[in-house]
Amino acid sequence: MIKVTFYKNSDGSYAGFQSLGHAGYSEHGSDIICAAVSVLVINTINSITELTDDDIEVEADENKGLIKCMLNNPSDKTILFMESLLLGLNGIVNDNNGEYIKVIFKEV
Repeated sequence: MIKVTFYKNSDGSYAGFQSLGHAGYSEHGSDIICAAVSVLVINTINSITELTDDDIEVEADENKGLIKCMLNNPSDKTILFMESLLLGLNGIVNDNNGEYIKVIFKEV
């Protein structure tokens, strides 16, 4: 199962996110759930990097299925990208009855 954790500050603002694990929907290399989550996550990071001046820290470990992105003072654009990521992930959750992906919120 893929666990995507959205980190929020005590005031409810986004502090970052982490995607960890593999869906287990299909064999490695042909798992469409993993591919969909990866596309959403990587596109979000690329969008923040290319379309904003925001400062982010990214960590990745392909073997663990880990991508972590921490935000420093996110702009309105970055917040919109985070909301878009959440919308896409929730679509995958709903389409698969929460069987392969779980979205979690954690205060930092």
